[in-house]
Amino acid sequence: MEAHPAAGDWEQFRQTLRGRVTPVTWRAWLESLVLEHSEGSSLRIVAPSEFHLRWVNDKYRLLIEEVARLAFGSEVTVELAAADAQAFEGPIVDDEPEPEPAPAAAVATHPEPGRLVPKYSFENFVVGQGNRFAHAAAMAIAEQPGGNYNPLFVFGGAGLGKTHLLQAIAQHAHDLHPRLEIIYLSSEAFFNHFIEGIRKKRMDEFKARYRGVDLLLLDDVQFLEGKEQILEEFFHTFNSLYEAGKQLVFSADRPPKSLSSLEDRIRSRFEWGLTTDIQPPDVETRLAILRKNAAFAPQVVPQPVLEFIATRVVDNIRELEGALTRVTAYAALTHQPIDLEMAEDVLQDLGPAHMTAPISPGRILAATAESFGVSIVELEGPSRRQPLARARQVSMYLCRELTDLSLPKIGGLFGGRDHTTVLHGVNTVGRLMKTDPTLFDRVTALLQSLRRTT
Repeated sequence: MEAHPAAGDWEQFRQTLRGRVTPVTWRAWLESLVLEHSEGSSLRIVAPSEFHLRWVNDKYRLLIEEVARLAFGSEVTVELAAADAQAFEGPIVDDEPEPEPAPAAAVATHPEPGRLVPKYSFENFVVGQGNRFAHAAAMAIAEQPGGNYNPLFVFGGAGLGKTHLLQAIAQHAHDLHPRLEIIYLSSEAFFNHFIEGIRKKRMDEFKARYRGVDLLLLDDVQFLEGKEQILEEFFHTFNSLYEAGKQLVFSADRPPKSLSSLEDRIRSRFEWGLTTDIQPPDVETRLAILRKNAAFAPQVVPQPVLEFIATRVVDNIRELEGALTRVTAYAALTHQPIDLEMAEDVLQDLGPAHMTAPISPGRILAATAESFGVSIVELEGPSRRQPLARARQVSMYLCRELTDLSLPKIGGLFGGRDHTTVLHGVNTVGRLMKTDPTLFDRVTALLQSLRRTT
């Protein structure tokens, strides 16, 4: 086979480039680059995939150009290309499920697939200094509903485990007391069923449904602020259940006294029982959470990597788990072992904890729209055509990762979509990031861009 006319210079280029980077970077990104042709002072270097090209172009282009000038001459120009470049487009797909109008909730006495998340159990809840009391109270309620802690009101910031704790109560109580009528649901779902009852003139059914349970768990009650009609019904439902000795459990993003738009009679009832908060986990708890999640990873995650993530993500368990997912997804895509250097590279957008700043939903929508070549109006609209549907899901994923917004509030940003639609979108993106290098690259680039400009 005839040698490439620039073969000698290319080998010099490779050896020099290899000496300028770490062994991990060389193996992962630069060793597989191929010189497609050299014509005059122009080089065309090809990466094995579009994903690979974007990463190399973003992080190593200046270095490649510098080394190319050393090997091929100061006048050389470099063109980077991909071997499998494809447009990201497709047909209409059913990636976004229609909201389910019924049943009323996750009913533990009549389990429904997808309503309660199996992993949200007490076994998978990592107990630390910041949540120990809330966990103990939740366990006591699950074992003896309607006992000493009624109602239980749990509050804390987004992503700290409130939903996990409420669902764990529902599942454990059902296991211990299978005859109990138990309902877990979001306040958004409770509100929607109330509106549906009014619209269909079935309020008697609504009242019978919620006033006849043994254990009612209502998530994110701050959603009810400002909704006077539903608050009146909620007030009477609360009284009916409490007076009958039935167990009530609520969660919110702040304590009852800070739910300023609620009537005093409702705020005071929230405080009749036990009010407890969930604080951001300390570093030991963050490490324990990461270890528990890493146990399900396809390959071993070394302790230094877990410690690195735990020191960078402080206030949000979802973001903590998301960072680990990105590292394991990247390892699966590139077929390389996980180590600290790789984790630092993948998570370079996670600056020191004290440097983080809030990221607005508007910026997330704008950045996603620009990345996918769509408009914000289209992201908020009803179309489910690709790539629009995937762009919308990515935007939902970023809102979940980067903001304190609840699922219902994220749904509100996208034309009032149901929280189940948001959860489906978030889970879909998280799953695809492990198998789709283009999507992984796009989401990573958006995360880095958004955090870099805070």
